[in-house]
Amino acid sequence: MGSDAAARIASTVTGRVILTAAEMHAAEAATVAAGTPVETLMERAGIAAAEAIWRFAGPLPALILCGPGNNGGDGYVIARALRARGMAVRVAATGEPGTGAARAARQAWDGPVGSIGDAEPAALLIDCLFGTGLTRPLDEALTRRLLALAEAARIRVAIDLPSGAATDDGRLLSPVPDCDLTITFQTLKPSHLLQPAGRHMGRIVVAEIGVAAASSLSEIGRPEAMEPGPDDHKYKRGYVAVLAGAMPGASALAAAAAAKAGAGYVRLMGPSVGGVANAIVQGVGDPEALLADGRIGAVLIGPGLGRDEAARGLLGLALASGRPLVLDADALRLLDGRNATGAILTPHEGEFAGLFPGFPGSKVDRARAAAARSGAVIVYKGADTVVAAPDGRAAIAPPAPAWLASAGTGDVLAGIAAARRAALGDPFQAACDAVWLHGCAAERAGPGLIADDLVASL
Repeated sequence: MGSDAAARIASTVTGRVILTAAEMHAAEAATVAAGTPVETLMERAGIAAAEAIWRFAGPLPALILCGPGNNGGDGYVIARALRARGMAVRVAATGEPGTGAARAARQAWDGPVGSIGDAEPAALLIDCLFGTGLTRPLDEALTRRLLALAEAARIRVAIDLPSGAATDDGRLLSPVPDCDLTITFQTLKPSHLLQPAGRHMGRIVVAEIGVAAASSLSEIGRPEAMEPGPDDHKYKRGYVAVLAGAMPGASALAAAAAAKAGAGYVRLMGPSVGGVANAIVQGVGDPEALLADGRIGAVLIGPGLGRDEAARGLLGLALASGRPLVLDADALRLLDGRNATGAILTPHEGEFAGLFPGFPGSKVDRARAAAARSGAVIVYKGADTVVAAPDGRAAIAPPAPAWLASAGTGDVLAGIAAARRAALGDPFQAACDAVWLHGCAAERAGPGLIADDLVASL
């Protein structure tokens, strides 16, 4: 069991596929129609989950909570597999299984099955109550019992999703415990990363079970290597022009980030700012003439721009330039419906609501709709940043460190995005790269960071 199950556990964090509940059910149905029985998929899922639990928790006494559906069926397979490893395993259920595959799994488990209401806590709690597709809150008594058993456990594991979490939009239908490990099958689901559900997942492992899955939604993964080659020069690596405004310090921070993120040439257009690296070209000049330079790979405008008529006019020049654009901060407030097709827009929640009021659905739905309407790549920032392109591609970032909630960190992200946009032809990929690098720099800088630390950590 060990080697085969280990081969089915994909624990990397690079570009993992994300499916909604409906997409996952359709993929499973297609696999069954192609000749793989549901029982086989359940066996694979349970054995792979047991492998992951064993590696994570070791041989602790375990209590497995089984619901009436196939998530509960997975729990019976997990119980059998863990007991085969010598673990002390108890199973408690909400009642009899309600699907054929779950009944078969229950019959294959020859140990006792108790009532959740009577179950004694264990050091290891494995939640197999409800998984993908939950649409309504748990019974209040069941929720209270789940939370109490989780509180008494040393390690808490959720199978597929913590019971009480919706699948597609990050909502909590019922209160859920904080898990140490969540094991999902074949793909991630949106609520593994979207908030508020995402904060309860702990480490996430994807166990492969042989279901073919493809999607236009994925997790943002590590960028391709960015080292320059022997034929590269400063303009080929990317020329970034940063247009400064009323608060040039913010633009200087963004320019420094662009340089550290790999741009070969960075020009900061506006009043000179002290403390900027000598490698960044500064100076006041004619912005229209600057923007006429065909070597420019990306123009960044917005950080520290201000919102007066001068700022509005400078934004108009940038929009009319025909250069690839990254619009952030004040530029988003001044956009006023003007054409930003092909640009990268980086709104936080408040800016997004101002640009695209009343958009319904999950954060992914709203980001996709905004991208389709604007013709721009949307970087919808937050603890669960979503990047969406007009062609329907979308990606969710891995959880970002909470200490990014600090002034200027958005300016740094905009600078990274400009550097990647100048180096790449695809603004969607550039935006995804920037989000990943931003989060990685924050992890390296650590708690207590200020935005300048992010630049240094790039």
